[in-house]
Amino acid sequence: MTDAETKDYVGSIPPHGGSLINRRLRGDMAEATREMARSLETIVLTPMNISDLELIAVGAFSPLTGFMGQADYTSVVHDMHLANGLPWTVPVTLAVDDETAARIKVGQTVALAEPDPDDESGQHVMGVLEVAEIFTTDPEVEAEKVYRTTEDKHPGVARIYGQGKTMLAGEIWVFDLPKAAGREFPELRHTPAQSRRLFAQSGWRRIVGFQTRNPIHRAHEYIQKTALEIVDGLFLHPLVGETKKDDIPADVRIESYQAILRDYYPADRVLLGVFPAAMRYAGPREAVFHAIARKNYGCTHFIVGRDHAGVGGYYGTYDAQAIFDEFDPNQIGITPLRFEHAFYCKKCEMIVTAKTCPHGKEHWVHLSGTQVRELLARGEMLPSEFTRPEVSQVLVEGMLRYKEDDE
Repeated sequence: MTDAETKDYVGSIPPHGGSLINRRLRGDMAEATREMARSLETIVLTPMNISDLELIAVGAFSPLTGFMGQADYTSVVHDMHLANGLPWTVPVTLAVDDETAARIKVGQTVALAEPDPDDESGQHVMGVLEVAEIFTTDPEVEAEKVYRTTEDKHPGVARIYGQGKTMLAGEIWVFDLPKAAGREFPELRHTPAQSRRLFAQSGWRRIVGFQTRNPIHRAHEYIQKTALEIVDGLFLHPLVGETKKDDIPADVRIESYQAILRDYYPADRVLLGVFPAAMRYAGPREAVFHAIARKNYGCTHFIVGRDHAGVGGYYGTYDAQAIFDEFDPNQIGITPLRFEHAFYCKKCEMIVTAKTCPHGKEHWVHLSGTQVRELLARGEMLPSEFTRPEVSQVLVEGMLRYKEDDE
């Protein structure tokens, strides 16, 4: 097979590592590899593996061409850089159980599949992995270094404790993207090559990316519009891969973004897309990881707010901003925009931050994620100071649909 990466990319910012990776096969090569895969040992991927496979294949995780080997894994866990010195903050690995590992040899090619959503007992084979290395890891070391805790109450730590300790490493080739890629928000699932072309067609040279796994609210709107004052365009890029079970479903969140964009944002300065990554909940490290991915999509700036990619009380409020100071800005390449926690002040009658508001907390409107979920579960509209009524209506109706489906 020939390497499908390219140094020809559209955009004002180079991809991470200088090349936009493309591990997708097409035409005769795709058909030949698909046929070959029928006779191979098959690895059924987890939801996170499936997301990672798609993002490696389309170049969102450039410069990765496959699942990490031991040198990159060790360097990332301990030093937050790939073995070649390029910043990278979270491992992207393929873990297998002991029984599977015993059947695989270095140099072997294996098929990569997802559980087939159209057939409960079937599999959808998406590509192949050329096994270059097999190595073992220490989950507790990874947990402590990457997640800053060894507690299995942390969802990211629980995930690595629950998977095998043996990793298969090597380059991947993909002939079919996950079935979700063709069904879940296909019109919003821009690849990095596509988003770069769209930015260029709009004449944007300075683009700010915004990451969220939550419904949009007024503080988000304030931050996004403030950022828009210094750039040409906003790439609103919510994450739609696997999240915690109590997070609001992706389709409801996307509907809420569309509702607010119609009436409150300049249509020619905003592009809505979806980021098919799974949440790792790695806090500060994941903030850098998300920024690098948006650099690959063509963003020149990236918004980092309060407790980015955090969960529980595992990270400090602004740790996700401070971590960028540990890297050479030229190597990171994308500019972080560091925003204070924003909220509505009843006295100011507007969205403010502690930097701009002289009033006490008794005037501030805060809602935690738990409070939002409790209100929606009761079918109650969220306060208009917290989110616009159009968004609140979408959320109430969306959560009601899910409640009825569960019953």
